[in-house]
Amino acid sequence: MGLELNIAICQKILLEHNLKIKLHAYGTNIEGDWDDVFRAIKKCHEAVHGKGAPRISTSIKVGTRIDKDQSMEDKISSVEEKLK
Repeated sequence: MGLELNIAICQKILLEHNLKIKLHAYGTNIEGDWDDVFRAIKKCHEAVHGKGAPRISTSIKVGTRIDKDQSMEDKISSVEEKLK
C-alpha cells in the first residue's frame, strides 16, 4: 500500500473525529482537544496496520498554549501580514 493511500486513510479518520486539519507537503497539522487528537492518531495506526502495514512511524510535534486562543489560521495570517 502506498504512502499517499495511508495518508488519505488517516485524513478521513481525523475528519471523522471532527478535528481541524491542514495537509501540507511534509505532513498534517492537527488542531483539537488533546484526548481527541491522540485518540484519532491511535485510530490511524490501527487502520493502516489493518490494511497490512507491518510497521508505521509517526513523528509528532505537540504545542499547547494557555495564555490566549490561537488557531492555525491565526498563526498563518500573522506571518502573511508581516510579509506585506
